[in-house]
Amino acid sequence: MNLLMLLLLLASCHSFPTEPTFPEHQTERRLSFAALNEVRLLANGLLQLGHSLRDFVQNTKNQINDIFQKINIFDKSFYQLSVLASEIKEEEEELKKTTVILKANNEEIKSLSLEINSKVEDIIKERKHLRRQVGGLEEKLSGLSQSLLSAEQVAEISTLKEIILTQEKSITDLLKAVSEQSEQLNNQRTKIKGLENKLNSARIQETAENLDRKHQSNSLSGYLPHFTSDGSFSSDLPKDCSEVFSRGQKSSGLYAIKPNDSRPFLVKCEFTEEGVFTVIQHRHDGSVDFNQSWEKYEDGFGDFSSEFWLGLKKIYAVARQGHSLLHVQIEDWRKEKHFMLFHYILEDAAFNYTIHLKLQTGDSSSALDEHTGFRFSTKDHNDGNLDPNCAQDYTGGWWFSICGDINLNGKCIQSRPRKKGTHWKPGRGTTSFKASKISISHLTKPQTP
Repeated sequence: MNLLMLLLLLASCHSFPTEPTFPEHQTERRLSFAALNEVRLLANGLLQLGHSLRDFVQNTKNQINDIFQKINIFDKSFYQLSVLASEIKEEEEELKKTTVILKANNEEIKSLSLEINSKVEDIIKERKHLRRQVGGLEEKLSGLSQSLLSAEQVAEISTLKEIILTQEKSITDLLKAVSEQSEQLNNQRTKIKGLENKLNSARIQETAENLDRKHQSNSLSGYLPHFTSDGSFSSDLPKDCSEVFSRGQKSSGLYAIKPNDSRPFLVKCEFTEEGVFTVIQHRHDGSVDFNQSWEKYEDGFGDFSSEFWLGLKKIYAVARQGHSLLHVQIEDWRKEKHFMLFHYILEDAAFNYTIHLKLQTGDSSSALDEHTGFRFSTKDHNDGNLDPNCAQDYTGGWWFSICGDINLNGKCIQSRPRKKGTHWKPGRGTTSFKASKISISHLTKPQTP
């Protein structure tokens, strides 16, 4: 009996499944729901992708429109430069024609003046001859003083007096004409000189614009060429950036200047709220090698649009005119900026461009507060410095005092060895820096150290 009950219990257990079962139509419905969810996810993904593509296309269109606008602006600017160059050339041709005409007039006036002078000399000779005749008549009159003069003698004396008066009047008129011709000749010469100066200025301006369009004006070059027929350069050029500004130029850039007793050359002028500056050194990325020879440091090197050294000869030509200060700007690798303004005196090449500095304002530096009587040195030229190996050990040309105090023309490197790089001592240890700018700050009123 017990065995029978056990068998019935086992049979009943197998008659009920352990997992629930669903009819076939319910299983198909579940599968269709799963497929719909996947389709919805895919559709949402495609929709988001479409929105992203639409935004990308719109941004691309905007960028293309901006490029076209910039191209149009460039085309307009280039067209304006072309028109300006054509106008300058036309004006130059007109000036050439006018100069030729004036030179021809000048030659004609010269020949006329010579002819007048010759006539004046003839008249003076004739006047002397008449005076001798009058003297002879006076002697005859003195001999006849006790007797009456004949009618013929009186008539002869009267005729000679009239001739003398007429000749004197002619001489006076001729002298007046000669004076007027000389004045006209001087006016013509002045006009010719003015036209030559204008023509030279137009040529210089056109040359500078052509160099700028060809990106050659950015390269630091030597002195500008002569243009006048007698080999001298136009005296109408400004002597420094201060005079460039006073003549109406307000935009910073490259300008031709001619300091006193110097040939003309290009400089980079900066016009800011702080004043007018001539940049003589600029460094910011290490793209130019400053470990150059003495000759290079005298003549200058680099690129005005990047890093450059103006050249000791040109720096001295600007500095010797006076009424200026030396402005130094420095930026270290932590992007902290420092500046210093100095009274300074720079001596000429005979004294190796010895410099004398006295701090006026700015960040105090034990190395630069009183930097007096130090000569400029390079790796191949050292004369009179305390340590003859500074330029070789620290690279670059500089006014070395004690090696390691300061060197703004070393290598632009942040890592050690620091002594090879650009550095200065602000009184709290040596600081390496990545950028510097040295400028001559022009004063509106004379100031002396």
